[in-house]
Amino acid sequence: MIQKRPPGYRPDFLPPDPTAPTPVPTGHRPAVPMTAFRPPAPLSPPPAIEAPTEDARPHRAGRRRGTALVATCVVLSVLAGTGTAYVLDQTDIGPTGDSTRAAVAGAGAGPRATEYAAGRIVPSVVQVTAGRSAGSGFAIDSAGHVITNHHVIEGQESVTLRLSTGRQVPARVVGSDPAADIAVLEIRGSAPAAAQLGTGVPLRTGESVLAVGSPLGLSGTVTAGIVSAVDRRQTTVGAGGMIQTDASINPGNSGGPLVNLDGQVVGVNTAIATYGGQRSGNIGIGFSVPIDRAMQVATRIIAEN
Repeated sequence: MIQKRPPGYRPDFLPPDPTAPTPVPTGHRPAVPMTAFRPPAPLSPPPAIEAPTEDARPHRAGRRRGTALVATCVVLSVLAGTGTAYVLDQTDIGPTGDSTRAAVAGAGAGPRATEYAAGRIVPSVVQVTAGRSAGSGFAIDSAGHVITNHHVIEGQESVTLRLSTGRQVPARVVGSDPAADIAVLEIRGSAPAAAQLGTGVPLRTGESVLAVGSPLGLSGTVTAGIVSAVDRRQTTVGAGGMIQTDASINPGNSGGPLVNLDGQVVGVNTAIATYGGQRSGNIGIGFSVPIDRAMQVATRIIAEN
């Protein structure tokens, strides 16, 4: 049987017939012819950027926000019990006396510096329980004297201390100075090793420090940060300029030591700034009484009692 070829058939090996019309597939419409391409109109030049007027400069708004922030910050006496709340405003906080000096590395600087410092200070740190209040402290001599904050032991004559070994020992309140927020305790029985004190040691902004204590009852807790300011003037907590640090300080750290990377105590952790309420945690703004002032107060208290 001979198969008939359709009209216009050409073998595949022959080139197509240029005179043959282009077939239109059944059921499809021919493509819409493309219109001629027109380049887009040139872009107009960007508007000129003018310097803002004095009233609209961003730093003015920043100052307003900063003032509002400071006004809403609350400095909490950092203890895991009853505490006094202090409100900071722009009159409470003043300029720092040494905020522009560059930080210098201490003798303990190095990859394992924080471990070295923590190892030196932790055995001297105690957890303080005074009635419904709790805080921290550290031994300052071989006679069993311990420094803590006044607000930790306020209204108490005797307290209980938990040593770094876990042993609990009784202690009596030797005396305290509410204005400086410093108190001295005396351990009854064997005392822990005295901390190395950094009295007379220069402290510089940007220097690395550790805060050691019992935040939320977690004894022997070590946190790290830097010195944010060395002479932060504020009138509500302690007397005189305070050390500001971003080392994490929380309720229960009150009375614990702030130490440099040589393991020397440079301050007594006393308060934090936070947003609304005594249950708020650390936001990176803590305050410590400088060790030189704390020791002057402690020496006087011991001598008078």
